[in-house]
Amino acid sequence: MKPGIAKIILLFLFGTALAAAQAAPVAVSWTLKTEPQELVNGSPVLFRVNAPAELTTLRGVWSGRELAFRFGAGCSCWYALAAIDLNQKPGEFPLRLEGTEKSGAKADFTAKVNVSEKVYPTTTLSVAPKYVEPPKEVLARIEQEQALKKRLFSSVAPDTYWSGRFAPPVDTTVSAIFGSARTFNGVKKTQHEGLDFHAAIGTTVRATNRGVVILARNLYYEGNCVVVDHGQGLLTLYLHFSEIAVKEGDRVESGTVLGKSGNTGRVNGPHLHFAARWQGVYLDPETLLKLRVP
Repeated sequence: MKPGIAKIILLFLFGTALAAAQAAPVAVSWTLKTEPQELVNGSPVLFRVNAPAELTTLRGVWSGRELAFRFGAGCSCWYALAAIDLNQKPGEFPLRLEGTEKSGAKADFTAKVNVSEKVYPTTTLSVAPKYVEPPKEVLARIEQEQALKKRLFSSVAPDTYWSGRFAPPVDTTVSAIFGSARTFNGVKKTQHEGLDFHAAIGTTVRATNRGVVILARNLYYEGNCVVVDHGQGLLTLYLHFSEIAVKEGDRVESGTVLGKSGNTGRVNGPHLHFAARWQGVYLDPETLLKLRVP
């Protein structure tokens, strides 16, 4: 074979192979992003998922709890909110995903999510003695209120009401952070499961996102309080009001006035205690307010 012909054949074969390689489909895999990137005990987490195929639904399981993902056109991703227990030990934990393709076929994926340990401080507070050692005459009331909260907080609404980013409930600064071990009158009681804001009596308190009011009444420890259900087990709690402006069953939007701040319940001065729960897990509200939810 003449050298020129051989060269032409080699160039033809090379071009054919190159075209075939370019035409071959590129394998696309699942991708998972979390916000914040570094997850710790007590943190909320926004999961963003991209699937290798077009899905009609996506569900997940995280820490034994179910997640219903929504598709965001802006990010072209599936996303869901969840949380990490305040007492969770560090390690790698699975996020199990199951999607449904347009054809009806199932698409499964399991990702390993790393959780680091955060050490929270200890704070000391002085409150009225009746809130450390309640009188016998209020014990029945406290027990009834605990049962009420357990029933309301354990219910998971199937729908998702919240939409977009969560807004601060008041336009003031933070006075006490989430997660600190709290000692009342020398007795260690609980970890601080919320975020305290400086708020003089009468400061307007607003809903942080869309939801349904499931609790709006006076409780022994919480004082005048409001709880908003945002769906899928996500709740926000607003404590120590001087006045309540909504009633149970009301639908609220982000910015709806819930009431006025005060100093009712177990407090050492006027402020707003703002908390958030996801399926029984208290999470850091300060981080929740920073999440860039699609």
